[in-house]
Amino acid sequence: MHGRPTFRTKKIDLVSDRPVAVLNVKDAQDMSIVAQDRILIESRGKEIVALVEITSSLVGPGCMGLRGGVLDHLGIREGDEVVGVPAEKPQSVEYIKKKMDGGRLTKDEITAIVRDIVRRNLSDIELAAYVSAVYTRGMDIEETSYLTKAMVETGETIEFSRGPIYDFHSVGGVPGNKITLMVVPIAAAGGLLIPKTCSRAISSACGTADIFEVLTNVSLSVHQIKTITETVGGVIAWGGAVNMAPADDLIIRAEYPLQIDPHSQLLASVLAKKKAVGSERLVIDIPMGPGTKVPDYPTARKFASDFIKLGETLEMEVECAITYGGQPVGHAIGPAAEAKEAMAALEGKKVPNSLLEKALGMAAILFSMDGRADPHGLAKELLTSGKALEKMKEIIEAQGGNPDITSDDIQIGEHKYEYVSRKDGYVKGIKNKAIVKITRAAGAPKDKGAAVLLHAKEGDSVDPGDVLFTIHADSERKLRDAVSVAQRLNPITVEGMILEQIPPSHRIYSEPGIHTEQRGDRAA
Repeated sequence: MHGRPTFRTKKIDLVSDRPVAVLNVKDAQDMSIVAQDRILIESRGKEIVALVEITSSLVGPGCMGLRGGVLDHLGIREGDEVVGVPAEKPQSVEYIKKKMDGGRLTKDEITAIVRDIVRRNLSDIELAAYVSAVYTRGMDIEETSYLTKAMVETGETIEFSRGPIYDFHSVGGVPGNKITLMVVPIAAAGGLLIPKTCSRAISSACGTADIFEVLTNVSLSVHQIKTITETVGGVIAWGGAVNMAPADDLIIRAEYPLQIDPHSQLLASVLAKKKAVGSERLVIDIPMGPGTKVPDYPTARKFASDFIKLGETLEMEVECAITYGGQPVGHAIGPAAEAKEAMAALEGKKVPNSLLEKALGMAAILFSMDGRADPHGLAKELLTSGKALEKMKEIIEAQGGNPDITSDDIQIGEHKYEYVSRKDGYVKGIKNKAIVKITRAAGAPKDKGAAVLLHAKEGDSVDPGDVLFTIHADSERKLRDAVSVAQRLNPITVEGMILEQIPPSHRIYSEPGIHTEQRGDRAA
């Protein structure tokens, strides 16, 4: 093929948010192009760089398949001709290699990587390489600060007409951590401005956005977040619906298949979203324990120290709370089940102590940052008086939901299975990751009714036949899948007071260490 080759365009349906050009294998060979190379497409004075995919049948020789969005960008229609020539990889790919080799990145290099991520200039493989490099090589605080600022600068930001702006965030890793649905209305009822943006599930059973979506709309514009916060006091919105720190959601997509969450990337991810939404005073929940992102105190303290140091570079006041994450918070895991439990707490119904204590503790830290007298007492009064519930109703209505919804109105999956203990004893431990896998097998987070309801938790006594947890699903097939996962993973350990009989003859006790499921902490 000689000169600048032209192609007749064909509109194709591709599930991709980046520019992609589909070439026939013959054209690709003539141009010495392989899959994931880049091609510069030109037409009528406009141009775009696209990643190449190769086919032997989807398009014929001399034809180029393009998504509708690419055609629109070029201002052309299907059947129009375009010029296509090989294009170089972006310079940021070399910077990614530098980090893979253990090098330290400059401000300009990090900014270039983030800009290419946002512009969809990096392929999935290149983005995965970036995530892997940060995971294995890490970044120091200065690099992380550059990364955070670049993530903020490449997206929208909110400037409020009054302040200060408060915020709350959990680094995640513990199932059932639905306390945002309590912390935000308590804080707002106490007069704080708290525009909470949150994520959907990454590796968890469900994210806060998945939970709150059971009650109201979470896809808000930047203008809506600003307006509702200034009029109602609080918002709980899905961060992915707005263009604030857009690189974060793209990076999360690359992290998800690898099931990794690099330390420095996590720091930048949290504070970039908070800085973009105008947060000035931030409380961060760091759940610690087996099966969480933070397994021990030294790691938890490092997280806290790094969050505080990074906050200082962004002119944000950050306080951290290391919380117990060795078992799920409350009894409910799953979108609808967690929304139901959180609403029950706001309504003054009996709920697990772990849920109440954690939510009130976080709200109290927010109030203490505002200089309030008796911050814990204030948080408790706002909850028990019903003021937090009324504020939650205002938030739900402002975001487009039914303010009269109650916990009794929220339904979970009708298909259920009760997992029982095989012996008497005490619950010794619960495997967080196993609980998450069971809930996801039941359909979470997409199926709102998918859930695991715990009936026993650490320290609870159980008898043979006692129900340790119940699995709920919206379909029989997914229930069977979840039960199969539960039987394979045995997420709860029950042990008797006598662990082993020696000698083993005439054994009268069950084998030690039999794994089953758990019971929840006692209701308040």
